[in-house]
Amino acid sequence: MTDPVSAAPLSRSQRIHRMRARSWALQILYEWESQQDRRTLPEVMDGIVLLRRISPDRIDRVKEHVAAVAGDLPRIDGILREAMHNWKLERLSRVDRSVLRLAVAELIILRDVPPKVVIQEAIRLAGQYGGNESPGFVNGVLDAVFRTHLRDP
Repeated sequence: MTDPVSAAPLSRSQRIHRMRARSWALQILYEWESQQDRRTLPEVMDGIVLLRRISPDRIDRVKEHVAAVAGDLPRIDGILREAMHNWKLERLSRVDRSVLRLAVAELIILRDVPPKVVIQEAIRLAGQYGGNESPGFVNGVLDAVFRTHLRDP
């Protein structure tokens, strides 16, 4: 785990690889939630990695994201439930739930990217794949997570 504040700035190419790895990880989480055969999240990831053309430069990062979510899903969902007032996690769209899980995993578990970058990327993913109100909703939930779990007292 790298300290996101002291880490050297990433090149444009590295930022693009991370952004696209997040998109792949989101697609894997969405597929896992949509499936009927109840494969595990790592099994869904393995299937997608075999069938799709994911750049070798991105596969490790995709696996890292998916492993973080799969390895700590109850904790991630607990953090999200705590941050969402008057909303039930189960009632969210699959896209919004997957974006939020991915972002919380990156914020709380991986912790190698500055929180504001993680939140901005989650808002971008919500805007690209979610509904009209997804970006604002994701921003609000992740802001609550940030204030509760990451901001210094």
